[in-house]
Amino acid sequence: MKVLQYLILAGFFLSMVSVVRDLPSRGDVDAPLHRDESSVGTPAAGTHYIANSYKDAGTDNIVTVVLADYRGFDTFGETVVVFAAGIACLLILRGRRES
Repeated sequence: MKVLQYLILAGFFLSMVSVVRDLPSRGDVDAPLHRDESSVGTPAAGTHYIANSYKDAGTDNIVTVVLADYRGFDTFGETVVVFAAGIACLLILRGRRES
């Protein structure tokens, strides 16, 4: 069982490394994030979301598109963290039962 857990952990680690290697470097002015401009002419990431939210997801509500489509994995990760914290609190507060 431990071997399977280590294999899953190694697979997750390798997939994370491969994804991080494809990200643009921090502060890269040529990154796709900095290609759009705001109404005053400065680079802004929000401009992309406002301009393309309906086209990308087909939903009028920009907040729903950002949370569900653009940041779906992030929102799922936050949900998993809150669930894990709740389970940990439940296990700690339950304590050990003596038989």
